Amino acid sequence: MIIKDQSYYVAGGRTGVLLMHGLCATPAEMRLLANGLAHAGYTVYCPQLAGHGGTEADIQQTTWQDWYASAEEALVRLRTECDVVIVAGLSTGAMLALLLAARHADKVQGTALLAPTLWRNGWLVPWYARLFRIICSKPIANLIGFTELHPHGIKDERIRDFIHNAPLNRDSPAAGLPSMPGGAVLEHRRLVKAVRTEIGNIRQPAMIILPREDDHAGLDNAWYLQRNLKGLVDAVVLDDSYHVGTVDRQRQREVERTAAFVASVAKAIVGQPSARVAAPAFKAA
Repeated sequence: MIIKDQSYYVAGGRTGVLLMHGLCATPAEMRLLANGLAHAGYTVYCPQLAGHGGTEADIQQTTWQDWYASAEEALVRLRTECDVVIVAGLSTGAMLALLLAARHADKVQGTALLAPTLWRNGWLVPWYARLFRIICSKPIANLIGFTELHPHGIKDERIRDFIHNAPLNRDSPAAGLPSMPGGAVLEHRRLVKAVRTEIGNIRQPAMIILPREDDHAGLDNAWYLQRNLKGLVDAVVLDDSYHVGTVDRQRQREVERTAAFVASVAKAIVGQPSARVAAPAFKAA
């Protein structure tokens, strides 16, 4: 299968934001956040991670190193246009953001972590999912699938119904896979292990946004990062959203808090926010 690249790139000011989507999802779930940051005048790049945007077989053939390579390549591209770069990610994308910050301290000036997921321990995750931790073989892991369960990370019923009742559309915010292959979950676990090994190298300022009612990731994910990141950490707990806050009820608050964080980092580094008042329309990468 030929996978359609749904990456977004929006030219703006000399401050850039690298946005990374979640596991088995696509850049579409970051569209509203990307639009908001572009409107604030920032250069925005949301790459499609390796293996994503296609079938389960496509993602089964990739590793977390492949996903990281996609993120790293995007960072290098964004740095050619920007003096300041904040890396942001949703769920697994947040783990990639942290690893970029650990390994590229000279290129990454801050991290924005949206529903960061070290452990899948939200209220929707069934107890027996913990048994998957004993599986270390990818071929065996790929025999197991984790079906996406209602409410699909979205609290607002109207938004959820609109997204999931729409005709099949790869540009929809819900255009991920209906089932998460066990191999991808195993690779996520390996990615988290790498992050935890290198977390002591992350000294850039960070912002964490995590919904209190997150159905996929418990609040202890945020508390762990608060305790272990070496830079200043600004934590925001949402009270009316589930895991995919970028499309849920408090999506505008995520946009506002992220834009404010980006502005504060840029101001601290260059003395003033590097943004423009107007923003161009999205164009394909």
